[in-house]
Amino acid sequence: MATVGFCWTWMLGALLAVLILGVTVPVLANEEPSCDNPSSNPSGNPSGNPRELEAGAGEDMRTGTDDRSDDSSSRIINGSECAMHSQKWQAALMMSPSQLYCGAVLVAPQWLLTAAHCRKPVFRILLGRHTLSPAFESGQQKLRGVKSITHPGYSHPGHSNDLMLIKMNRKIQDNQNIKPINISSRCPSAGTTCLVSGWGTTSSPQVNFPKALQCLNITVVSREECRNAYPGQIDKTMFCAGDKAGRDSCQGDSGGPVVCNDSLQGLVSWGDFPCGKPNKPGVYTNLCQFTKWIHDTIRKNS
Repeated sequence: MATVGFCWTWMLGALLAVLILGVTVPVLANEEPSCDNPSSNPSGNPSGNPRELEAGAGEDMRTGTDDRSDDSSSRIINGSECAMHSQKWQAALMMSPSQLYCGAVLVAPQWLLTAAHCRKPVFRILLGRHTLSPAFESGQQKLRGVKSITHPGYSHPGHSNDLMLIKMNRKIQDNQNIKPINISSRCPSAGTTCLVSGWGTTSSPQVNFPKALQCLNITVVSREECRNAYPGQIDKTMFCAGDKAGRDSCQGDSGGPVVCNDSLQGLVSWGDFPCGKPNKPGVYTNLCQFTKWIHDTIRKNS
């Protein structure tokens, strides 16, 4: 009873603070630290901010076209609109027909890769899209996930081994807008230029969603620079990429592709909040560490 009384006292105090002082009480969804600073994890364990959009996470929810930005100077964070259907492997994981929560990557005719922290009970999948508007696009395909396989080493809140395979209900139908991408078996070198894409927010901490798929060139930073940016939080299953101009992926881009030298090098995983801070590059799943697991898992479950 003492615990219940304490909770009600806290809730009443929080409500009064909102009404009187205008203080905003952070809301967490599915136990993910959606918009908290990584250093403020209550468990004391290192953790970044995963870059998916959660249902019920207040302002982080994608809600149709109401919050979309028409400012062409602000894309992903300081990126630009992708050439039409240039990212043929890009998939969208949808909460509902109008609500994106993660990106994903087509790696085989019936398989997607995405971040492990994007796991949901149901997967609604869009392929071959440039925008996520309700309008039909020629060549688009709507599928659903019938099985998801999270890497057995995935850890929360640290986000090591942040990858998951999704088996779709059928193989894709070949067309000019949809194509799987090969996964790199070579780990990224510092200074390599890569391309990240997604429909995530184009500003941070304010949330504005683009009308079309956004692309951004980022540069792989050294392991030392990555570890200095996030002390005690980086392991071999991650790499950092970004630049001093604040170009970055952000909420809603999680699970999306990082392509280097025409191969899939990484997945959007986590980073600091707000996104796009100088000297705080984005953190990506280092797929060169997982090629055997990915290929073995697909083969065993096909």
